[in-house]
Formats: sequence, structure tokens, C-alpha cells
Amino acid sequence: MNISITCTKQQINEIKERYPEAKQRETPPYAYWQLGLSDCVITAYESGKVVFQGMGAELHASGYRSPSQSHHSQATTLFPQWGSDEVGTGDYFGPVCVCAAAVDEANSIWLKNMGIQDSKAMKDETIRSLGKTLQERIPHSLLILDNATYNRVHQTHNMVDIKCKLHNQAYVHLTHKQSETPKQIIVDQFVAEKSYYRYLAKEKEVVRNIHFETKAENRYIAVACASVIARYAFLLAFDDMCQKYQFSFCKGASARVDENIREFISIYPSTDLANVAKLHFANTKKAGVNFQ
Repeated sequence: MNISITCTKQQINEIKERYPEAKQRETPPYAYWQLGLSDCVITAYESGKVVFQGMGAELHASGYRSPSQSHHSQATTLFPQWGSDEVGTGDYFGPVCVCAAAVDEANSIWLKNMGIQDSKAMKDETIRSLGKTLQERIPHSLLILDNATYNRVHQTHNMVDIKCKLHNQAYVHLTHKQSETPKQIIVDQFVAEKSYYRYLAKEKEVVRNIHFETKAENRYIAVACASVIARYAFLLAFDDMCQKYQFSFCKGASARVDENIREFISIYPSTDLANVAKLHFANTKKAGVNFQ
């Protein structure tokens, strides 16, 4: 399958940031970059055209298509509604945080009045001011995978596998907390549905009947709420990390992070990176750190 869409420069940057594990392929003429995924090759051209090629083209392109281009039908909002999202998978420094939140109709109104939306569209200061209140009022399950554990697990499980297991475990915990079966369970889609359940084949408990949708945090308040709680947890963990090392870590995975890595290992042993960073990111090699 071959899908072409027109994106803004910001969207092109967002697409690249969404896949920190993707293989950087040789850039074609007149292109910004080309990424190789397991099920898709994505090429972003200077003209603004982004081309998705492969079996996963529809999945990866759907979140960036205009309403007229998208094949998704209009979502029917039902309550109670559970939603999950993850934060930190695109950041070199800091943990991976996954949250599943349960929202009833009354709380959905309250959340909308509070201005809750996708955490990427909210300032960190706002998330810090609202995070504790959300955690206290909204039933949820929050999982925080610290860097040391992440690096150990990543030796045998890729990022997608890790996310599948964390999302499922968050929902498993939520089913143990909640007596009412939700009418909707939504995952902000990061992998095809069949692949999601294939990664969970050996899990003892698997929550099923899930609706998978890209950019779900923009359409489902439960996913948006989960996104904010996960971001709040990430920010607190990031604060603790900065405090512990008395060091100002950078968020994201840009070239600025490469310099940040060099600054860190000029103060601390390079082996300490395993406690604060996701070592498989290309930033490690770009910063000149070699663990082999």
C-alpha cells in the first residue's frame, strides 16, 4: 500500500519524533528524511508531502490525514469509558509512563470544563497544577517503567512489545479496581490490533474488546485524561532524576540531547546513563558513548 499526504513542517517533525526507534534510511533527493519501520517506510519531502509505503501505511498515516482523507467513521462516545496512553517513549532521558483512566459521564463534563485535552497540547505548568487533582478524582492505573528496568527489558523486548504489555497491564489493574464493565475501551494506537494481541500471547490476563485509534487523545476524554496523568507522573519522575544527580536533563531526543549526554558523562561515569536514559536511542551513539 502507498499513501501520500500533505503535512505542515510541525507535523513532519511530530511524525519523526513518534518513532524514536525507527531505522534512519538513506535520504532520497529533495527529502528531509526516510524512516524504516517493521511494517512501513515513511519518507518526508521538502515539498510537505509525506509518503507511507507498506502494509502498515494506513495505520501510520491515519492520524495525520484530514477528516476528508480519513477512513475513520465518526466516533460514538459512550460512558463509562476507559482510555490509555503513554508518555516518555520519545524522550531519551526519563521513564516510560503508561496510564489507563476510567471516566464516567459526570467526570467527562468536569474534565472538559477543566480544559483536559491531549497532554502534548497542554503546558507542563498546567499539567503540574492539575495532575494531583486528576489522580485523586479519576479512577486510574499508572505504571512507571524506570530507565534501569527499561534498558534491561529492552535487551529481549522491543519498544512496541514493552508498550503493549504496559497498556494491557494497566487495563488489567483497572479491571481489578472497577466493578462496572466499560462500554468503551480505547488505546491511542501505536501498533496494528493483531500485532498488539500477538505481543500479549503469553500474558496470563489480557483485556480485549479494545478500540484502537490513532490520535485518540483528541477524540476520547478518557484517553486525554490518561495522557495528562501519565505526563504528570513523567514530570515528577524527571524532577526526581534531576534532583538526584543535581543535573539539568533535556527532554526529547534532539541534537541538544546529544550535547546533554556529553555533559552528563563528563561529570558521572558513562555507566550511570543506564539509570537515566534509554540507551538504544541513536543519541547514545551520536554522543560518542560506546558500551560494547
